[in-house]
Amino acid sequence: MKRKINIIIWSVISVGLLFTGCNDDFLNREPTEDLTNNNYWQTPTDLQVYNNGIYDDAGDNSTNVFLVGHSNGGWNSSYISTYGQESQTDNAASLASSHSVYVKVAAGLEDIPSNSTRGGWKWEFLRRCNVFFENYEKAEGDEDLINNYAGEVYFFRAWFYFDKVQHFGDVPLVTKALTEESEELYGERTARSEVMAQVLSDINNAIDLLPESWDLDDRVNKYVAYALKSRICLFEGTYIKYHNLDGDYESWLSEAEKAASEVITSGAYSIYNTGNPESDYRTLFTSADLHDNPEILLARIYASPGLAHRVSGYIASQTYGPTKSFIDDFLCIDKDGVARPVALSTSYSDDTYEDVFKNRDPRLKQTILDPEEESDILDTENGYPNLTGMGGNWQSPTGYHFIKFYEHKDWLRGYGKEINDYPLFRYAEVLLNYAEAKAELGKITQDDLDLSINKLRNRAGMPDLNLNPLMDPKYEDEGLSSLLIEIRRERRIELSFEQFRYQDLMRWKKGSYLAARVLGMRLEDEDRTSGQQFENTTVTTVEVDGKKYVDVYAGTDYSAGTRTFDENKNYLHPIPVNVLAKNSNLEQTPGW
Repeated sequence: MKRKINIIIWSVISVGLLFTGCNDDFLNREPTEDLTNNNYWQTPTDLQVYNNGIYDDAGDNSTNVFLVGHSNGGWNSSYISTYGQESQTDNAASLASSHSVYVKVAAGLEDIPSNSTRGGWKWEFLRRCNVFFENYEKAEGDEDLINNYAGEVYFFRAWFYFDKVQHFGDVPLVTKALTEESEELYGERTARSEVMAQVLSDINNAIDLLPESWDLDDRVNKYVAYALKSRICLFEGTYIKYHNLDGDYESWLSEAEKAASEVITSGAYSIYNTGNPESDYRTLFTSADLHDNPEILLARIYASPGLAHRVSGYIASQTYGPTKSFIDDFLCIDKDGVARPVALSTSYSDDTYEDVFKNRDPRLKQTILDPEEESDILDTENGYPNLTGMGGNWQSPTGYHFIKFYEHKDWLRGYGKEINDYPLFRYAEVLLNYAEAKAELGKITQDDLDLSINKLRNRAGMPDLNLNPLMDPKYEDEGLSSLLIEIRRERRIELSFEQFRYQDLMRWKKGSYLAARVLGMRLEDEDRTSGQQFENTTVTTVEVDGKKYVDVYAGTDYSAGTRTFDENKNYLHPIPVNVLAKNSNLEQTPGW
């Protein structure tokens, strides 16, 4: 029987969209907003109840703070979800109207929002954190427990400001609870470096104060804080390095390495591996209960009745699909046992759709539907792929069908009743952070690869990565080592559709990837003639190197002729118009 957990957290917000919804688990809890009087802040239990409200706000879509996993309701799952947001990257494409805000971002056509509700410039969550810090020391009782609760709030404030810097760069830094009379309401943007120094201080405080585990409901612990620190420091270190900003990027990368190492050496977590490379990876994303999974540091827990979603239902019904660029990055395993990029492989072929899945990294079939596995995964025999215009569910604008989060049993539960959990912090990410930080510092060893990347490859049944891999011709002009290319590839594959790819491209200064024509499956003219499987599809194709592929956005506002990426502005997002109108001291994001 699934144990219901009331403490629920989610990841980072997507700019440009109001997240709506609520967490019903907390509707009957005592209101905790503005509890600043001396009659309240008396015991550790008071702090626990207050922090329950912080967890609640972190997962309440309307607070516009962190994302969501599979969101917190039926309709929300159609667009407030990690898979939906992947259409703002080069991993996926979508013709679903609910994803248009993300597709605009990917095409370099993002609008300046008119109000903060749509623009992500919301600060209520920060005030809740700052109210805590101004009052928690009034409580009397178990000092260690009081400090544990302070650690939670430091964790969330660090995450909040990290998110804001990722999206806007310089942002106002406020570390006290403001009132309507506070001058800081009309303050200027604080330099990124100063804000990130505060983020680092907050996450270090969280690590110092949080316990290794709780006796209470599942809550953020010390190792989750280390994982977040590794994420924060890897992002900032590489952002400084590749954007040529002032700052000691090596110091940030060293902190990322150390934080990840703390999780690794603790022995508290391990890669989920039952010896089934054809299914172990996907099991992480199609499980109704992740509590006992050794890879999960923190998950969003679902239950019905209670907090449920409809992500499998929307995956099956939306015109959405992974891109050729993403599919091509899965390595091939040739007859000699060597893993090679498709451009160098002796076994790769896209002469037929089925050929694309042969001799590939097993994670491909666990992320994208292999038509030979249709009956097992979808419990249908309709014949896939199903391109746009062919009718029915599972129409894909690219020809590829995303299944990483899809689970037929969950789909059968119905609208707003799906309960598969969502992993928010995985040990796999920690290992990837560790490997990339050490590679960027130029001190990675084979032992490091065996400790990190190769544990992921072993789970997937892939050959080990060594220090001198083959250079993929696709990336040979990047100016990077072949090893760093492979570490980035591993990150793209392993963490796909988990809301990492967009910010990875931003920190690597690879926004130009988004301006490229978006391609789908190979589709020759003879495949569309009368009586053929793709006779009724309405997609357009384009010739590339003598072959024809689906040109996903042809004839739309996001076609190859209109896609762009402005290096002077598109790495950050604009402040909403009405915010600037209310505060003349704020300057718009550069370039906007």
